[in-house]
Amino acid sequence: MKVLVTGVAGFIGFHLAQRLLAEGVYVYGIDNLSDYYDVNLKKARLAELQPQSKFTFQLLELSDRPSTAKLFQDHTFDCVIHLAAQAGVRYSLQNPFAYVDSNLSGFANVLEGCRHSQVGHLVFASSSSVYGANTKVPFATSDKVDNPISLYAATKKSNELMAHAYSHLYNLPTTGLRFFTVYGPWGRPDMAYFKFVQAIYKDQPIDVYNFGKMQRDFTYIDDVVEGLVRVMHKPPQKQSVAPYKLYNIGNNNPVELIRFIEVIEQALGKQAKKNLLPMQPGDVLSTYADIDDLMQDVGFKPITPIEEGIQCFVKWYRDYYGH
Repeated sequence: MKVLVTGVAGFIGFHLAQRLLAEGVYVYGIDNLSDYYDVNLKKARLAELQPQSKFTFQLLELSDRPSTAKLFQDHTFDCVIHLAAQAGVRYSLQNPFAYVDSNLSGFANVLEGCRHSQVGHLVFASSSSVYGANTKVPFATSDKVDNPISLYAATKKSNELMAHAYSHLYNLPTTGLRFFTVYGPWGRPDMAYFKFVQAIYKDQPIDVYNFGKMQRDFTYIDDVVEGLVRVMHKPPQKQSVAPYKLYNIGNNNPVELIRFIEVIEQALGKQAKKNLLPMQPGDVLSTYADIDDLMQDVGFKPITPIEEGIQCFVKWYRDYYGH
C-alpha cells in the first residue's frame, strides 16, 4: 500500500507517518517546511522518518499548481491523507492570505490530483473551529456550521464543501476529520500547552484567556492517529449523493483551561505565573466532540486522560530541549 501524507513534517503528519511505516506501509511525504513555527522542529521530525526504507520525502508547496499536478502524474497513491494546512486561529488575523494560498488553493490542487489519478480514498483534516459560534454541545457533524468566527475556520468549512463537491462529481471516496485540540510529544510550539510548559520552565508568566474559563476537548496525538488509521481503511460508501463522510475526533470530555494548567503544573512540579486576560477575537468558549459516528463506524473512542497525555508531553519536552 502506498499512502501520500501531506504536511508530513507537521505534528500529526509525523506521528501518522511513524505509525504507517511501523505497519509496513509505503509513505510518500510532502511538506513545504513553512516558517510559521520553528523549522528546526520540523526538520528534527523528518530526521526521525528519513532513515526508514519505505519513506520518501519531497519538499513541495501545494499551492504551486504545476508541481502538485506533476506529483500526482508521477505517482499512484492508494490513499491520500491531506494534513498540510496553514494552522492557527490567531495568525489568521495577521496573515489572511497564507490561509487562502494553503487552505484553499493548495486544497483545490490536491482535489484535482486525486480526481485525475483516481485515488482510492482521500482523508483530509478539518477542525473543531468550524463549529464557530454554535452553542449546542456536544458538537455533532450533523449540526449546521454556518457561523465561523475566524478566517481559519472559514477555510476549513470551505474544504469540507469543496471535498463534497468533488466526491459527488467524480465519485471520489472522501472523509473529513474535525480534530479537537490535539496535543502530545513533538507538538506545535504555537499551541497553548506548549507555550505554557515553555514559559513555566523559564519562570515567565503565561497568558490565560477568558480568565481560564474556556473549555477544550483536548485529544492526545496517539488517539488521533488511531482514529485516522481506522478511518483510512474504511472509505465511505455512497450516502445520498456522494461517497463522503465527516467525523469528529475528540476526547468527548471537555476540560476547563484552568484545570489543564493545573495538570501541567503538577507534571512540571512548578507553579505558573498567570496573566489572566479576556477572550481573544476568533476564539470560541467551548469545544466538545460528539463521537457517536466514529464509535459506530470504526469502533474507536479516544481514551487518553490529560493527566497521562501531559506527562508524556513533558517527558518529551525535557528530552528534546535538554531540561
